[in-house]
Amino acid sequence: MRSFWGSAVLNNFLQAIRHQVFVFAGMAVIFGLIFVLGRLPLDLFLYTMELSLFLFTVFLLVQYIRYTKRYERLQELQTANSDKVEKLLESVDPADKLYIEKLAAVMREQREAETAYADRQTNQLDYFTLWLHQIKTPISAISLLNQSSSGKEARQISQELLRLEDYTHMALNYVKLEEPGSELDLSQVDLDGVIKKALKKYSILFIYNGIKLEYEPLQMTVLSDEKWLQNLLEQLISNSLKYTPNGKISIYKDSEKEGRLIIEDTGIGIRPEDLPKIFNKGYSGFNGRLYEKSTGLGLFLSRKICERLGYKLDIQSELGKGTKVLIDLSREELRVFD
Repeated sequence: MRSFWGSAVLNNFLQAIRHQVFVFAGMAVIFGLIFVLGRLPLDLFLYTMELSLFLFTVFLLVQYIRYTKRYERLQELQTANSDKVEKLLESVDPADKLYIEKLAAVMREQREAETAYADRQTNQLDYFTLWLHQIKTPISAISLLNQSSSGKEARQISQELLRLEDYTHMALNYVKLEEPGSELDLSQVDLDGVIKKALKKYSILFIYNGIKLEYEPLQMTVLSDEKWLQNLLEQLISNSLKYTPNGKISIYKDSEKEGRLIIEDTGIGIRPEDLPKIFNKGYSGFNGRLYEKSTGLGLFLSRKICERLGYKLDIQSELGKGTKVLIDLSREELRVFD
């Protein structure tokens, strides 16, 4: 409970009554001059001042009690809803009623605006999710039609289809990560199996772009959600392929720290000034703007998936020499999606 003589309230009250104190002091000086000039008895002046000071003190005490009650009501208004604000009208001074009525009206408008905004966001999210699921049907149909073709154009179409699928899955993952109440399906996952699925998906890009792959079975199992772990590895491998026009991509265990997976490429690398911001949502960096390949969501989603899985994600890079992605799979405490 708030102290009656709380220093903050008392200091504010003293500032509020300073003009009244100045008026009282001025009146005391005037009365003193009258007594002196009128040659009135000094005892009468002292008695008058003592009585005046007593009455003024009582007045200030009453004012302070009312001030503290008003102060507490104002403090309650900071966390009160509009219904509680309206109830306060019954116990406030008439001078404050207008302010509280205006505040209650503003709070009602704010609550209505927040409700309307939440409904609009929900409708947009539902439509966006439906559209993402529907767009997968024509993508699959184009993929099947492309399988009957051959030649350079067919390979190019396959690559573009793969990128289109990646962007679609990225958007779906973003929606799912933002949904409240999503839970993890934890189990012991064979890391090699997940890596092989991701490599199989991007095999056409390795082959067509002449990217060498260095990977040996890791013989590791991790406690994880297999679906989200695969999404994480697919995103990181896709990112390496995107910025490695030639050279190689290596996937291996870190010899210095147990349980840490490394995905290393010999691509174009990242500028030092971009490294602190690469996990920010929508940040594409110089390379992303230069090559027009970055959405600014890939690494943001990767970091967010790692946080939900209890992993640590770090990136080391040198411009012109390549990038090393370090995933610490020694899991921290897991949290549900929020």
